[in-house]
Amino acid sequence: MFTVYYILIGNLSFFLAALVLGIWLRAHRAKENAERSSRVMHFFFFAGQVAPPLIALFYPGLTRFDALLGLPSLPFKPLMLAFGILLAIPGLYFLAVTNKLLRALGSGTNAFILTKRIVNDDIYKRTRNPMSLGFYLCALAVAFASSSTFVLLAASLGLIPAHIFFLKYFEELELELRFGESYLEYKKSVPFLIPKTRA
Repeated sequence: MFTVYYILIGNLSFFLAALVLGIWLRAHRAKENAERSSRVMHFFFFAGQVAPPLIALFYPGLTRFDALLGLPSLPFKPLMLAFGILLAIPGLYFLAVTNKLLRALGSGTNAFILTKRIVNDDIYKRTRNPMSLGFYLCALAVAFASSSTFVLLAASLGLIPAHIFFLKYFEELELELRFGESYLEYKKSVPFLIPKTRA
């Protein structure tokens, strides 16, 4: 049960950190504050949204949550596994290509080394948040592949909504403060999450 609590508390902590730092950043609008608070948010992301699922892989194991909690597993396990694999393919692609682009074009990474310029090429011409989209697809892929009702609920009602709140309430403001008008122009022309069909 420890891992269940860690997953729930991790998502709640991440959400609250985005809320508190978003409020603080609105009261202290400066590029330096945006950079500082962004690094803090990345810590909460890894501690609250990445570490708990990684621990869950080994303890108790993703397929054991439903039995521990008395939940029915998802039906049609072979179909759920196939669906999970289908979601994982684009999810892993988005994660891989965005990490490459952030390093090559933004002179940063997806974590503590903040990008020095807006990346608006390749997949970033179609969606502002392809890495997040890849993260969500992978989270759902794991849930379906493991046929776990708990993992699906934790991903779709906890992890993904908390992360979308972070993007909308904190990260968009942080990027605006760091990049100014160039980010606002980019934001106007490229959709938030679902990729447009033509760049």
